[in-house]
Amino acid sequence: MIVLVHHVLCASSRALRLQLSEKGIAFELRAERPWERRPEFLRLNPAGELPLLVEDEGVVAGAMAALEFVEETHSDPPLLGRDARQRAEVRRLLHWFLAKFEAEVTIPVVGEKVIKRINGGGPPNSRAISAGRQNIHMHLDYIAWLMDRRRWLSGESMTLADIVAAAQLSVLDYAGEVPWVKHPEAKDWYARIKSRPTFRPLLADVIPGIPPPKHYTDLDF
Repeated sequence: MIVLVHHVLCASSRALRLQLSEKGIAFELRAERPWERRPEFLRLNPAGELPLLVEDEGVVAGAMAALEFVEETHSDPPLLGRDARQRAEVRRLLHWFLAKFEAEVTIPVVGEKVIKRINGGGPPNSRAISAGRQNIHMHLDYIAWLMDRRRWLSGESMTLADIVAAAQLSVLDYAGEVPWVKHPEAKDWYARIKSRPTFRPLLADVIPGIPPPKHYTDLDF
């Protein structure tokens, strides 16, 4: 069985959980606190980063590599796109949410507000949090722009683009940091993803001492 080495608030780990579940692939979760840099973990991935997929045949490290690996080894249903043009668009959006969104929003907000509290990393950087809170509006506006032109982010079918974007927002939503009231189009799109059965295990995860807001598990917000 596949083992997914993850952390509850690692957005790309959440994306892999959703991808595996959407494909009906059995997997086991193994929690890891990457900041502890355990030797056993570093032997699996010297970069010290999550997520990791561990199989008898070896380890696949890194979000993009793992997402592509799952698509190549389990093609049904196809979540990377049904033709070359859509696959290019999905990959473009994957980079947007795995790299740009992560750097501009998730790390400054969740990293400072929540992860530092968990790992004892010192007081949060209020300037970074403020910047992340400003940046999220542009990203939510972009989701709304896409949804005004498409049924899903990359086209007429749900793909990894939707899964990865929703995973990022779910982490921020856990921290109560998504201004849904100001972005109803993005909220409607997220509600569609959030109501899928594959999403419910994510919503059930709770960090002791740091509960999510009440609306977090409400499928109708």
